[in-house]
Amino acid sequence: MNTITDPGDLPTPAEAPGGLPGWPDEGTERVSLAALRRRLARGAEAEGLLGVAYREVDSPVGRLLLAATERGLVRVAFEREGFEAVLAALAQRITPRVLEAPDRLDAAARELEEYFAGRRRAFTLPLDLALSTGFRRSVQQRLPEIGYGRTMSYRRLAELLDRPTAVRAVGTACATNPLPLVVPCHRVVRSDGGLGGYLGGVEAKGLLLELEQHREAA
Repeated sequence: MNTITDPGDLPTPAEAPGGLPGWPDEGTERVSLAALRRRLARGAEAEGLLGVAYREVDSPVGRLLLAATERGLVRVAFEREGFEAVLAALAQRITPRVLEAPDRLDAAARELEEYFAGRRRAFTLPLDLALSTGFRRSVQQRLPEIGYGRTMSYRRLAELLDRPTAVRAVGTACATNPLPLVVPCHRVVRSDGGLGGYLGGVEAKGLLLELEQHREAA
């Protein structure tokens, strides 16, 4: 993947004979590199060089990768997808100017934290749907209409889209949703009540539905 210059390429104090002016000691190196990365990210954004910003966050369904363009949140990925593979795909499909830049994802991280804490039932984040096209985008755009704590079958969703025989295509659209959690594909289940598949794993899907139904009943 091609990304803009990473400060991690800089030598560490141990690699710099005699030390470098201004370098932190070993105990503060990690903190200083993090600060340097933030400074680089802010500079890249100010210069219009930051195409896709990303950060990682912890959650009850495992570590998540969040990515956003200037238009809005463009990708939410589960760790099982492989973050490096996800970043490489973003570089190929959107722009090679991909950089870890947490600040742009502050609002997304905050709303997800509120969601998992049960204090948020709908997301208000601007979204970039650049990774969705055609029928899949049509399906994904309807998903937020399924209320918090509710479920809808793949078949019923196909009927609402005036494509009653496109049940499998609806399932594929849910399985390829680039914005899971925020665009709630986990609320779509099988007609027989089975959970069906989920990009984050069936256990994660069950946990999300249980969380929402528990909060809804409280």
